[in-house]
Formats: sequence, C-alpha cells, structure tokens
Amino acid sequence: MVAKISIGGNMFGALAYNQNKVDSEEAKVLFSNRMLLSEDGHFSIGECMRSFEMQMPVQLSTKKPILHISINPHPEDKLSDSQLSDIAREYMQKLGYGDQPYLVYKHEDIDRHHIHIVGLRVDENGRPLNDKFEHRRSKQITRELEQKYNLHPAERKARTERPELKKVDYTAGDVKHQIGNTVKAACYGYRFQSFGEYKALLATYNVCAEEVKGEINGKPYQGIVYSATNDKGEKVGNPVKASRIGKSVGYEAVQRRMEKSGEAIKNGKLKERTRKIVATAMQTAHSRKELEQQLKKQDIDVVFRQNDNGRIYGVTFIDHDSRVVLNGSRLGKEYSANVFNDLYSDTPASRPDLSHQEQPSFTPKADIVPGVASVLGAFGGLLGGGASGGDEPQDTARQKRKKKKKRTRRID
Repeated sequence: MVAKISIGGNMFGALAYNQNKVDSEEAKVLFSNRMLLSEDGHFSIGECMRSFEMQMPVQLSTKKPILHISINPHPEDKLSDSQLSDIAREYMQKLGYGDQPYLVYKHEDIDRHHIHIVGLRVDENGRPLNDKFEHRRSKQITRELEQKYNLHPAERKARTERPELKKVDYTAGDVKHQIGNTVKAACYGYRFQSFGEYKALLATYNVCAEEVKGEINGKPYQGIVYSATNDKGEKVGNPVKASRIGKSVGYEAVQRRMEKSGEAIKNGKLKERTRKIVATAMQTAHSRKELEQQLKKQDIDVVFRQNDNGRIYGVTFIDHDSRVVLNGSRLGKEYSANVFNDLYSDTPASRPDLSHQEQPSFTPKADIVPGVASVLGAFGGLLGGGASGGDEPQDTARQKRKKKKKRTRRID
C-alpha cells in the first residue's frame, strides 16, 4: 500500500478533481467525516465547499490549509468498500487527522481501485496540525495496515520493480493521465542523451514529444508539449503541456536527465550489449524486416526515420534490457543512418510496419495541428527540435560549451 500526501490552498481544485470522476461514474463517495452533508453521498461541489468554509478558521497561519491524500493498495489486493472505508478512518486517525472534516472518495477509473481523501489540516485557531515527520509516519502506518488487513507490501515492492510502461490508447479516455504515466516511466526508466532519442523512445509508446521555444515578455522560453498518437504515428486529440504533467518531465528536467544518462552510459559501458547484438543481426539479416525481427527477439526495438524520397536519415535503437536509447552513430560509424540507407533503402518490400517507424508527423513545423498551434501561440514561440539530415547525436548545452573551449585552445 502506498500513500501520497499533498497539501495546498485550493480547496475547489481538490474537490473538482474528485467530483469530475464522480460525475463520469469513475468514482464515488465512500463517506464523510464531520461534514454537514446528506448521508446518501449525493451532493455538489458547492455544498462541499460551504461545509468546509463553515469550519475553516477566519485567521490562518499557513497558505496551505488543504490536505489531499491518495491511498493505493497493491493491484492484487481486492478490497470491499467497507474495508477501504475502515482503512481510510484508521489511516487518518493514526496520522492525527481523525477529528478533522474530510471526504473519502473511491476511484474506479483504473483496475487498481484506490481512495482519495480531501480535508482540512488546520485546527480551530488556523494553525497547521503537527506534521513533523509526516511522510515517515505515513509509511509506518501503511505497513501496520498491510499487516492488519493481510495486504501485499506494495511500498517495498515498488522499490525493486521498474516503472510500468504502456502504450497510450487514445480511445480508452483520460489521455492526459495516460500520457503522464507513460512519459514519467519512460523518462526515468530509460537513459538517453538527446531529445531525438527521447522522442524515439516515446514514439514507440504512442506519444509524440515536441520542443517549444520562444519568448514571453521578452524572456526566452523553452518547453515541451506531449501529444497522443495512434499506431500510425498520427497525433490525435489535444496536446498536453509538460507543466500540466509535472516539472519532472519538463524541459529542464529532461535536459538534466540527458546529462546524467550520458555519464551513466559511459561509466557503465551500457552500449556494449546493444552494439554486439546489432552487429550480429546486421551480418545475418537480409532485409529491414528481418533485422527488426532478430533485434526484437533480443528485446531491442529499432526506429528508422526517412524522408519523403525514402532515404533513411536516422536510426535509433531502444534496448529494453539495458534500458538505454542510442542513436546508431553513438554505437559507431558502421551503425550510422547512411550505412542502413545503403543496406535497405532499395528494398521497399522489406520495410517494417508503421508502428516500427517514426512517421513524417513527427517532423516539426509542417505537421502542426490546430491544437498544438494554439498552445504554441499561447507561448508566443515556435516549434523547435527538428530532424537533421542524419542521426548524429544532439549534444547537450554543457557538451557544446566543452567543445567550444577545446576549439579555442587549439586556435591559441
């Protein structure tokens, strides 16, 4: 069981998030504690707001009086509404919020049913309740509840398991949530050294990532926009700004991930496995399709990029065993796009299915759909991060500065 604690100052936002689930029949209210609401569980956001406001002190000594907690049992734990209610009550009591007004929702929008709790974290004088070592105490409480109710130890299991990566399915709904889960799992579950490699990784999971650059009030701005795609690589639905998902998958965070990945790949010699397997496959495969099939058996996906004339200008290998993403040229000149173009560009019958190939819809500027255009307009910027004529690795800003210094020394 995993509990996540958030605090904030926007009561309406916390209630609206849960009420939207209720309205779409993806959640329901289990019970309320010290709330002036009807007992049948049918009430509006306005009624909930009024109930909380009546108990909110006039003077507050904190800007974040709102508590929002999610409690997530292990997927294999099938709990009744009564059991979930008991767990919520005991958790809040042990954490010190048992006498506070709060609402408990059960979310059923995914297979793993879980609960959300929204309440007040201040006393009658407007002071926050004792929250020292709250996260540490929360972990201890969840362990105790796991033992009491004979539940799986999800907290300890999560430390050893890799993040779960799933293809985004636009038809399944809640696309923003799907994109967020996939992007976070990809960003921190794999290592990559360029935005192109990051894009190639996400493309295999039906997500398109695009850089946004421009100016806001005279200050330069750089960001990322994520979009869902279908299995043909075509963008579907509205784009989602990285800021709506979280800073952990924003522009600066992805840049830091690239730099750390470069060091880890070099120090850990993470290229070696991929290089050996690709080299063997290239010697025995007679077509692109056959190459893909051989690599797939070794848990490696390959993404080819080609222009309208059919010329291969980029190739990226995604090694799911080593969890690394590598442009061909990073493995060596003999694995660059030009080599694969000479090998396979004249054999159209051997070309792979669209699901294995980055489509023209991933190229910048020419493919801006109205949804993306509106986002870019709001930023006041242009879409960047276009594909180059080859698959040379894209250096990070720090790497570029180092190269510039080296050139300066040689001239002097």
